[in-house]
Amino acid sequence: MTRYNFDNVIDRTGTSAIKIDRLDRVFGRHDLTPLWIADLDFAVCPEITEALLRRLRHPVLGYSEAADGYWQSIIDWNLRRHGFGIAREELAFIPGVVKGIALAVNYFTTRGDGVVIQPPVYTPFRTVVEGNGRRVIENPLLFDGEKYTMDLDGLREIVAKEKPRMMVLCNPHNPIGIQWSKETLAELADICHKAGVVVVSDEIHGDLMLAGRKHIPFLSVSPEAKAVGIMLGAPSKTFNIPGLVSSWMVVKNPELRDPFYNWLEVNEFSAPVLISTIGAEAAYNNGEAWLDQMLAYVEENIDFVTDFCNRNIPGLKVIRPEASFLLWLDFRELHMCHREIMDLLLDKAHLALNDGTMFGEQGSGFARLNVGTPRCVLANALQSLAMAVKSEMSVRN
Repeated sequence: MTRYNFDNVIDRTGTSAIKIDRLDRVFGRHDLTPLWIADLDFAVCPEITEALLRRLRHPVLGYSEAADGYWQSIIDWNLRRHGFGIAREELAFIPGVVKGIALAVNYFTTRGDGVVIQPPVYTPFRTVVEGNGRRVIENPLLFDGEKYTMDLDGLREIVAKEKPRMMVLCNPHNPIGIQWSKETLAELADICHKAGVVVVSDEIHGDLMLAGRKHIPFLSVSPEAKAVGIMLGAPSKTFNIPGLVSSWMVVKNPELRDPFYNWLEVNEFSAPVLISTIGAEAAYNNGEAWLDQMLAYVEENIDFVTDFCNRNIPGLKVIRPEASFLLWLDFRELHMCHREIMDLLLDKAHLALNDGTMFGEQGSGFARLNVGTPRCVLANALQSLAMAVKSEMSVRN
């Protein structure tokens, strides 16, 4: 079996990489180790690159449509990897998961309608809703200092009082990395089904399960979930191909699906791009060994970060994820205000992490760290952070 090298440090300058090119704009300086945007610094599975090159060597790049093999690769992958069955008519292409959320928001809701989100949560959940003139209704996660849970009683109250039309679910949850249990998802589905609330489930991190856990697709948990659910998935995080912009959605309920899919089709929102389908099909058919090795490497990175922080940065707590390559870091026991934490990261440690408050005010005192990078890069970053914290604590004491 091929062994893939995830220790190789790849220079991404000059490739229009957002995590590098936007450092000045987002953080105000460029001399930072970029550990923020949720893409991987690993070389793409070569089978994907080879499939793209084979097609691009053909001298004609005319109008094209997705081959039957593309759709079948998605169906086979979900059944093989997650035990989740999908019929071809239940599938549609979408040009990115965030765009899929936006399309659902625009189709199923009108201006002024309420849409529930569960902060701290992926930033576009809020910006897509507000940017399209809808109302964000917060159902914040509960946190006891060790573990996050859904506030389902709070959701019941919100549904009864605010009458939302839609809920955007993150499963697994970003930035915290929780794979919600079947029981939790089923209860959420029951609440929303009784109130006629459409649930859009972002499952882009569903292939990135850690420690042998299984992903639980929202649509698989109950008849009520199938009745109200729209599931969004993609190979982009899984195989490090977000630049190909290849995503898909599943809607089981024909009453939701048929008019929605017709609207997508007549507006050509669901028309695939040539390289998107070729890359995705190659990934799903030939990338499983690469993925398994990458996830093993990421788990070792998570262990490395956790052990290092426990030994060298007392007061910094790592919220260990159940899925994905993103770590939610709790700085609150350092007894610094949020602005001081961000200044420490940027100006003293020279690290670009996601500011926890971009996920909602519940992220104050937190930051998100991307560990999908060679271990030597992480080691250097953590050493810089430890030195910065030590220096800051010595000044304060």
